[in-house]
Amino acid sequence: MRFAFAGSVGAVLLAACPPPSGGFRQSPGGVDPVATRYINPGTLAAIPGFTHAVRVGATVYVSGEVALDSLGRLVGPGDLKAQAAQAFANLATVPADVAKLTVYVVSAKPGDLELIRAAAPDFFPERNPPAGTVVGVATLPRDGLLIAVDATAVVRAMFRPLDERDRRSRP
Repeated sequence: MRFAFAGSVGAVLLAACPPPSGGFRQSPGGVDPVATRYINPGTLAAIPGFTHAVRVGATVYVSGEVALDSLGRLVGPGDLKAQAAQAFANLATVPADVAKLTVYVVSAKPGDLELIRAAAPDFFPERNPPAGTVVGVATLPRDGLLIAVDATAVVRAMFRPLDERDRRSRP
């Protein structure tokens, strides 16, 4: 009962607080550093209902990339290493530094992580690999899939468009 009351009071207080005048703050140059951008490369096949990646500010959240080629065909049926290579190749299309990986493996076994590391050595360097978790699952959203990889990544540089004055002064 106490939690419901506190939540109601909080909702009333938030509803009573108008946003600051002028709307949301933007950084110089008009670039909103926390704008949401949905990324769906045309070169990747999609599982319906999911966006490949969502960028909020400098953070990129990547949906579970799977072993589908650009035409939506399964790569490496029954072969975890081949599917891992394709899933990580799909993940590599997101231009950001991976900070955390979650790897979902159908009927995971202790030796599977070594197969996955061998298939994607760029994502598992000896020194400073990303944080990560391997989760054994019963199934994935499409028959034949053995692996899905999602990630949280960081864009290291944020560029600001030139304003009109800078554009005119350059050749």
